[in-house]
Amino acid sequence: MSFKAHPTAVIDEGCTIGEGTRIWHFSHIMTGCSIGPECNIGQNVVISPDVKLGRNVKVQNNVSIYTGVECEDDVFLGPSMVFTNVINPRSAVNRRGEYLRTLVKQGASIGANATIVCGHDIGRYAFIGAGAVVTREVPDHALVVGNPARQTGWMSEYGHKLEFDPDGRAVCPESGQRYKLEKGRVSRTDNGPDAA
Repeated sequence: MSFKAHPTAVIDEGCTIGEGTRIWHFSHIMTGCSIGPECNIGQNVVISPDVKLGRNVKVQNNVSIYTGVECEDDVFLGPSMVFTNVINPRSAVNRRGEYLRTLVKQGASIGANATIVCGHDIGRYAFIGAGAVVTREVPDHALVVGNPARQTGWMSEYGHKLEFDPDGRAVCPESGQRYKLEKGRVSRTDNGPDAA
């Protein structure tokens, strides 16, 4: 076995789990899901059928990732954050054929107790604040907070709020990466190997 799982974890047949992934106490990995290499799946996590997680996805405790959700590489899902997959659930109405897709793009972070209403993609390196309720698309590098979530700024790939000068330029204080804000979009302007 190329991954590690706690004895209390339930791993159904027919799922794919990448090398170096760790699965902790009382988690349930359901058939048909795909978990990339080097992921960390915390305690009491449910990963439903057909969910896809990329490389190095960190899923903290008490998260349920429902069918329709896909997370690209390096995504962080904070403790007890919530995904939905049906826009108008009713106990007496079967909506299994109506799951909406939610894509969480590379490097995005979703804070503790945040809720992502289905059908709204989360952009690359976006940062969803703790407790936020996301009801619309989130652009790349956006910082959103509140209920409903509203954008309050922009974040670097290293998770620092970017302060743009009058020319629309900013530098990440930790990495030194350079960014440009133009026409409501943020992009990397340096030519490093990991430039966006």
